[in-house]
Amino acid sequence: MHEQELTRIKAVKAIFTDVDGVLTDGSIYLGADGHEMKRFTVEDGVGVALARQAGFYMALISGRESQATLTRARQLKIDEVYQGYLNKLEPFELLLKKFGLLPEEVAYIGDGFVDMPVLERCGVPVSVPHAPPRVKDLAIYITTTTGGRGVFSEVVQWILTHQGRLEEVFAAMRTDIYKAD
Repeated sequence: MHEQELTRIKAVKAIFTDVDGVLTDGSIYLGADGHEMKRFTVEDGVGVALARQAGFYMALISGRESQATLTRARQLKIDEVYQGYLNKLEPFELLLKKFGLLPEEVAYIGDGFVDMPVLERCGVPVSVPHAPPRVKDLAIYITTTTGGRGVFSEVVQWILTHQGRLEEVFAAMRTDIYKAD
């Protein structure tokens, strides 16, 4: 890893992510009544808990409107959910202002062409193995995990490792869990 990339990773204060193809495998299950279902993994819930323990801001930015996404966000206690945005720079810029962040302080995970403008603007662009080559070319990290299989958790651990904070955050999370008992 280049020194410049390591410097960028160390500056991360927020992780924003696409949903379909990152938190899910991109499949959408439709019942005859039009009811939509998506498959999420609990592994990403662990990643969200780690990110929260580390003090990262988090947000979901999706090009599609989906009740399943809202339900999962509520379960994970992620309040910042922006759906129906094909121009993802719009919510990205709103989030920067809301949290008082610079673009360089944000890691963004995306897998599609609509994610490209945000991947170009953020400090730490991340993609997944099944993304189109043009999207992956923008990323400084391609996950080993595919969408819906723990991408978010992998990215949180990757960032914390490069920030030298992973063990500290794990220890703090363990302590908080034991306090709850």
